Amino acid sequence: MATRRFFVLFISVILLGSFHLFAYAAQEPENPKKRTTLGKYVTAHEAFEMWHAKPHEVKILDVRTPEEYVFVGHAPMARNIPLKAWTGKWNPEKKSFHLSENSDFVAQVKKYYAPTDTLLIMCRSGDRAAEAVNALAKAGFTNAHSIVDSFEGDPVTEEDSYHKGKRVKNGWKNSRAPWTYELDPNLIYQQDEPKSK
Repeated sequence: MATRRFFVLFISVILLGSFHLFAYAAQEPENPKKRTTLGKYVTAHEAFEMWHAKPHEVKILDVRTPEEYVFVGHAPMARNIPLKAWTGKWNPEKKSFHLSENSDFVAQVKKYYAPTDTLLIMCRSGDRAAEAVNALAKAGFTNAHSIVDSFEGDPVTEEDSYHKGKRVKNGWKNSRAPWTYELDPNLIYQQDEPKSK
């Protein structure tokens, strides 16, 4: 009888452990700009739970510009390595400022992370996170997840909503996960100083 109870308990633990592994798997995003070649997705809430469960194994990478990271806020454990840089040049077609590619992005990520590390990648709303995952996958990274709603989340689209156009419905900032304006010098992005001649 004791053997049978032990066996049932053992199987239950295995099943619960397996469920826990699969519990952090957001569905593939409907928006094609948020899809990745690796097909690994988590929500901001799931990302925080994954990090909280294994903070020494799960790493959070914020690929927004340093300006966004500093002035909009960020997850306190997230390292900032921008996928793109602020140019200050207005794009009238997109009604936004143009961002230029950070050609050293993959090399900078490789300074801190191995290709097999579990990386959870966020940007503002998920598009740049997906681009970053794809760039890293092309460079041999195998366990990079896109945080589909990222830091600020998706804008409210309901016409009759007071919050239409505002990013208040999902995302790290709206998920009750911790965020801050305080800067950790070990996690902020610092460009290398140009070498003097």
